[in-house]
Amino acid sequence: MTDLLWLYWLLVAVMVVGIVGAVVPTIPGISLIVGAIFVWGLVKGFGGVATALAVSVVLLLLSVAIDFLATYYGAVKAGASKWGQIGALVGLVVGLLGLLPALPVGGPVFGIILGPLLGAMIGELIYRRNLILATKAAIGIFVGSIVGNLVQGLFAIASVLVFLWTTWPFRV
Repeated sequence: MTDLLWLYWLLVAVMVVGIVGAVVPTIPGISLIVGAIFVWGLVKGFGGVATALAVSVVLLLLSVAIDFLATYYGAVKAGASKWGQIGALVGLVVGLLGLLPALPVGGPVFGIILGPLLGAMIGELIYRRNLILATKAAIGIFVGSIVGNLVQGLFAIASVLVFLWTTWPFRV
């Protein structure tokens, strides 16, 4: 049991990164948690982690759907076009990898927050040429995306808790 303790806690640490990744774009989220549970199943047998693995896979599929639907719903409610949605995606990439990470404090965080908002606004401005509609659409996309990420974070936490509950202390 003690020889596997290090692996167990390493996989739990990977799952914590998965929780962060569920909320922060570009870092693997629940899929990282599912992978860690799968590795534990390979080592200890799937009998003890079958429930945790099944719950995590279901939550992974639900989180992808909810993330898409929340962003889409926010965009539709705000009247965003495809240009705004594409702009938000480009803004996320540019904000995360572009100039904003060069800021001395909080660069990537600002990039994740401001990039999609500004990208959606620029996309809408190119398409509609109306600042008020562009701002409204950008905020709708941004809020939908944030809601989707928060739900993914909750699902990730639930997956890790189910894993801990079913394997603590190595019930297999």
